[in-house]
Amino acid sequence: MKRFAKAVIALAAIGVAAPALRAQGHDGPSNCSGLPSASDLKTFLTTAPTTGGDAGGLFHGTRMWVAVVNRDGKLCAVANSQADPSQVWPGSQAIAKAKAYTANAFSLDSLALSTARLYTFTQPGHSLWSLGQANPFDPQALAPIGTQGGGDNQIAGGMIFFGGGVPIYNKSGKIIGGLGISGDTSCTDHEIAKRVRTLAGLNPPGGALVDDITYSSKDGASVFTHPLCVHTWRNGIFIGEEPAAVGY
Repeated sequence: MKRFAKAVIALAAIGVAAPALRAQGHDGPSNCSGLPSASDLKTFLTTAPTTGGDAGGLFHGTRMWVAVVNRDGKLCAVANSQADPSQVWPGSQAIAKAKAYTANAFSLDSLALSTARLYTFTQPGHSLWSLGQANPFDPQALAPIGTQGGGDNQIAGGMIFFGGGVPIYNKSGKIIGGLGISGDTSCTDHEIAKRVRTLAGLNPPGGALVDDITYSSKDGASVFTHPLCVHTWRNGIFIGEEPAAVGY
């Protein structure tokens, strides 16, 4: 009788766990419907550097982490562009996840704000200085070096205010989350994020460039301006180089 009772309890546990396990499979958690899976993201990552011209930077966008969060800010999918994930900067895993969270957290149906456009606002002397301290990243959302994933269906948090994070939208123009890229210069991260979002068909209502990165040397100074990076390219056009250090 005791054996029978144990068997019933075990079967019941499997019955409860099975739907949860299925929800965490290839299609991601159940509350991530309509968002790309990890395998989708990896395909987009490997395709992005060869679409739209040179992405610039140190590695031309070939060594990247990508993360997607849903509208609740929970991690839905994470991928790495290399066969050996340790060959993308380990520190970029947390940055990609934080960028995805940030882009989602500060965008609306009517206003797409990439993390690149938030740069100036958060600098000393500007209106959002110190905002980055408001919501620190949770290191428990990290996968060990050499692996991918980490933090599934959790809110990792983190605030990043330089290029590489973009909000994502469904076909009806509703915001459904955020996408973060890291692994190169912040300017190149933005270029790849923009391309991955387009490949995934998740652009905002205003189109792929509505929240594009801007540079004072090309677009004039504004509160949305982002500094130049090493070997900066935008939409297939060379923009310039980060200024050399002076005085130290």
